[in-house]
Amino acid sequence: MISPIQVRDMSPRHLRNSCTNCSLRELCLPLGLSQEEMQELDTIITQARPIKRGEALYRAGEPFRSLYAIRLGFFKASVISEDGREQVTGFHMSGELMGMDAISTDVHTCDAIALEDSEVCELPFNDIEDLSREIPLLQRHFHKVMSREIVRDHGVMLLLGNMKAEERLAAFLLNLSQRFAIRGYSSSSFHLRMTREEIGSYLGLKLETVSRTLSKFQDQGFIKVQNRLIELENIDSLKKLLNTCHDE
Repeated sequence: MISPIQVRDMSPRHLRNSCTNCSLRELCLPLGLSQEEMQELDTIITQARPIKRGEALYRAGEPFRSLYAIRLGFFKASVISEDGREQVTGFHMSGELMGMDAISTDVHTCDAIALEDSEVCELPFNDIEDLSREIPLLQRHFHKVMSREIVRDHGVMLLLGNMKAEERLAAFLLNLSQRFAIRGYSSSSFHLRMTREEIGSYLGLKLETVSRTLSKFQDQGFIKVQNRLIELENIDSLKKLLNTCHDE
């Protein structure tokens, strides 16, 4: 039985930011929730918390209290090695959930840093867990999200273990293209929110290798590069590069 809905701020600003009216609802929440269930979610979720570029959403070692759905913007997840070097472990964009790394240990295992001015919706984990017991559809959704994260981690392991530099970068660009398309943006023209160095850290490549490979792709007519603007001129060739890798 759904508990009574609490009285909330129903100002125009709140209505614009509620889960019910959010354009990203289908990305971070399950389909098929009733209006009552959506309103129940609205009572526990804090919408549109601003995070400035360069600020941390959370830091490694901080206690885990909430999951975060990215409403606007772009984040990187990274860890600091014993010698002080940063290792980027992932990039996250609108509609994706962050913070699941801390569920098992109750502390965050990485830093989450905004790569541009962003907004997140905060989902207090204990409240979400309680509500999931009342709404099985919500519980299944979060299980699917966690499973997707495991599959993504396996993909990164494959990327770093078996692919050459050109294949790693091609896979990275194609992945971004697909993720932008799902959100209704152009799949062939987008700005990189991360630096070349951060891409290299994520892909296990040196900065010089990333820059050289991007230039090679441009010379081959695969892409067009203008600072951080990337235009995929020949997506089929990038895909063929990966298929050739798998066939070898």
